[in-house]
Amino acid sequence: MTVAGGGRVQEPLLVADAAANLLAEQEAHFLATMDAAQVGIFVVQDRLFKYVNPCFLRLFGFTAEELVDRKGPLDLIIPEQHPFVLDQMQLRAAGVSGHNYELTAVHQNGSTFPVQILGSPSSYGGRAASVGTLLDLSAQKAAERRIRELADFDPLTGLPNRRLLRDRFAQLLAAAEREEGEIALIFLDLDHFKRINDSLGHSVGDDLLCEVSGRLSAAVRRIDTLARLGGDEFIFALPGIHAAAAAEVARRLLDVCVTPFVVGGHELTITPSLGISIYPQDGKDLETLLKNADAAMYRAKEVGRNTFQFYASEMNTATLERLLMESNLRRALNQNEFVLYYQPLVNLQSGLIIGVEALIRWMHPDLGLIMPDRFIHVAEETGLINPIGDWVLCEACRQAQAWCDAGLPPITMAVNVAPVQFRQAGFVAVVAGALATSGLEAARLELEVTERTVMYDADINLGTLSALHRMGVELSLDDFGTGYSSLAYLKRFPVGKLKIDRSFINDLEVDSDDRAIASTIVSMGRNLRLTVLAEGVENAEQLALLRQMGCDMAQGFHFSRALPAEAIARLLAEQPFLNKEA
Repeated sequence: MTVAGGGRVQEPLLVADAAANLLAEQEAHFLATMDAAQVGIFVVQDRLFKYVNPCFLRLFGFTAEELVDRKGPLDLIIPEQHPFVLDQMQLRAAGVSGHNYELTAVHQNGSTFPVQILGSPSSYGGRAASVGTLLDLSAQKAAERRIRELADFDPLTGLPNRRLLRDRFAQLLAAAEREEGEIALIFLDLDHFKRINDSLGHSVGDDLLCEVSGRLSAAVRRIDTLARLGGDEFIFALPGIHAAAAAEVARRLLDVCVTPFVVGGHELTITPSLGISIYPQDGKDLETLLKNADAAMYRAKEVGRNTFQFYASEMNTATLERLLMESNLRRALNQNEFVLYYQPLVNLQSGLIIGVEALIRWMHPDLGLIMPDRFIHVAEETGLINPIGDWVLCEACRQAQAWCDAGLPPITMAVNVAPVQFRQAGFVAVVAGALATSGLEAARLELEVTERTVMYDADINLGTLSALHRMGVELSLDDFGTGYSSLAYLKRFPVGKLKIDRSFINDLEVDSDDRAIASTIVSMGRNLRLTVLAEGVENAEQLALLRQMGCDMAQGFHFSRALPAEAIARLLAEQPFLNKEA
């Protein structure tokens, strides 16, 4: 190459220019990448920031001029955590790789927020430094707090739920045993509450429940626990209360309901019926006392309502009925009286039926079809749930493979697993045997376990879940939001699906709290890369709201009730919900 004057450009100059251009281009790409990053990125050297990206600046409210070479990590972290941060900086400077840890960061305005840090050793300007990422955990922590609230408190009234009642009662029981004291348990049920829901709507009924809970709370002591079990059922745990004092409390509770409630422009009068059981004479654990207080409450309804009754042992005729039920269940198992019905699981984007849930029914020779709520609790109490559950598992796998062999589209077969069944020795082997006998692919079987099931001895149950996951079986967390919800464990459990409990779907179109809870669960599931299914969908309004939230799947009467195998085969062939706004 020549230039004016006859000279020739030196080839090394061309190479240097090309290298400089390449370096400038790489630097531009690096800066563009850092600018677009949605996590904070920083470089620290000599305890000062040498580089921070725009996301980092936005999180803390500083400009680059205010941070770079002026401030370091200790200026952005609460003082209590300075020793830990100093240790981490020294480790990075020594070349030791870091790991994720959480800190409490301080914004420029003085507010604090949780962050997750990951640092790695590096170099800057030829000297030791560390590079790291910073993630704002505010949204995640808020979701965890909400889940904890769902675990312990009734979302409608804010009262403790059954789980928190159980925890508090355990403390009361321990104290009563030490001090040889008494505990009164009062079971309160509102009379004819269903009429209000049916005539004025669930929103009015919910407002009434909130008003009632407010009055009831004001009528007891600070040391007492008032819990809502669900529906219109309330429980009072009263430490240090003997029978006479419990009667006075019951009269006071009746009195607070005398004044009409003004709800939604309606003046409503509602009366309660109460049953009372006393520790230790009526029971020495919560479940026994609850059962006996419940029996006394029904006795109060029988004698005219708007009154209270103490438990008496002769009320417990249910014991004999349970023994008869147990005998009949054993006969039903031996004589193959159980049948399975199946409810479709529908993909909300396509309308395709991509699975079914197997639901047991009892075809009694004299009484006809008996629903599971009539007998499952007896099966669980007597241990019969294990052989019954094993039969359900084997029959469901056999039927799913039979549909495949008949040329129907392959689907997922979802099977509920009872807590006792899940915890039985050899459960994983039972699942493996059902798959081997039927020939069904493991990926086509989905086991549904409740939060309460997996959170009971969570670390032990993690081993069972992991073994099933390695086998290829899909795992679903049922009744999500109603039990021991814990993101700390949820991220460890190999579950692929969350099922929003029907209690949050029933009033979805009229209850803003239910919508908020359902939306939170859908969002959390999406962030955790889990499929979310809503159960109990009964109308088009609920379906539309779930679609707007981004819910993946649904089941419920809006699509179909649980049907026999032959009817499901027709639905699978016809796919009636496909590409339709159901």
